[in-house]
Amino acid sequence: MNRILFLCILLCGLCTGTQAQYATNIIPGAAQISRYLPLLKDKRVAFLVNQTATIGHTHLVDSLLKLHVRIQKIFSPEHGFRGNADAGEKIGNSTDPNTGLPVVSLYGQHRKATAADLQDVDILVFDIQDVGTRFYTYISSLQELMEAAAENHKPLLILDRPNPNGDYVDGPILDTTYRSFVGMQPIPVVHGMTVGEYAQLLNGERWLSKGLQCDITVITCKNYDHHTWYQLPVRPSPNLPNMAAINLYPSTCFFEGTVISLGRGTSKPFQLFGSPAFPKQGFSFTPRSVPGAKNPPLKDQLCYGFDLSNAPESTPAKGRRMEIKWLMQAYQLYPQKDKFFNNFFNKLAGNAQLQQQIKNGLSEQEIRASWEPGLTRFKAIRAKYLLY
Repeated sequence: MNRILFLCILLCGLCTGTQAQYATNIIPGAAQISRYLPLLKDKRVAFLVNQTATIGHTHLVDSLLKLHVRIQKIFSPEHGFRGNADAGEKIGNSTDPNTGLPVVSLYGQHRKATAADLQDVDILVFDIQDVGTRFYTYISSLQELMEAAAENHKPLLILDRPNPNGDYVDGPILDTTYRSFVGMQPIPVVHGMTVGEYAQLLNGERWLSKGLQCDITVITCKNYDHHTWYQLPVRPSPNLPNMAAINLYPSTCFFEGTVISLGRGTSKPFQLFGSPAFPKQGFSFTPRSVPGAKNPPLKDQLCYGFDLSNAPESTPAKGRRMEIKWLMQAYQLYPQKDKFFNNFFNKLAGNAQLQQQIKNGLSEQEIRASWEPGLTRFKAIRAKYLLY
């Protein structure tokens, strides 16, 4: 039975979709300097940015230093200011060798800027490329920056960027019992909002700590809407190296909560899945220690599984959705069902229900039907804050 299932999945994985047509005329907020430079004039400025904060091929910080913006410091999120740290790797404070600016890490024990961090700052700037999922931690960093800004009466300027997964909304809604840094609010896995829109939602729904309101200004993108497909010019984190990985990420990230490898330590992270325990035939790969994945799951072990990099879901198409079929199939193939899920899975799912549904053998259609009431409520909330 497992052998037949394996071959069926393999054939599905080999199917190819049509090539996506990505827009080339989108202008992110950061590139529209004339719209926000007056807001920074004669101000002491701090930035929460990483390697994605670019204007063309130049980093935002470098561009604004040349325009004599008074930059006090840089705050850095997960993966660091230059974006080369492993997922979850704790990074300390440092000095940026390119500019000499102090870099204050906001990932680890020190996640929220303190009053001391902000005492020499007049205005904050957020510019990070997001990928539109609840468990991608940059929107958690945004929320905590908004709270710090509100608590210390500092305005926040958000330079908006397109959401490459912004054309759909899907997945289970987070149960706040499972709130963590990979899911802080009752939103679905794929929320369909830019960071500027999400910031407005946090304010408007009073979801910030103690119902705080942050003074935000959003510099919107030009030539973008939620039906526009956007190709990222810079990888948003070390293990999202291309658009196939970014498109598959909402679906394959669930493997982080299992014993299955999703390709960290290979050339196709988030585009593969497999295990030494799967049937020993078909596609195989071996995770290795590489920059950005120093100690990947199943390191140096030969894994058998599936290459999704050319699957239809690896390129955007009308009506796309978050896929759970691969997770369900992996569970069926794995021989030790009681060891398949780990303690991280329910945080990623945002509830205990999805794991139990899979264990109970519910169909994909039944699982999706259980999401619909929450998705309907969220879409009504989301609609109030859309800018595009």
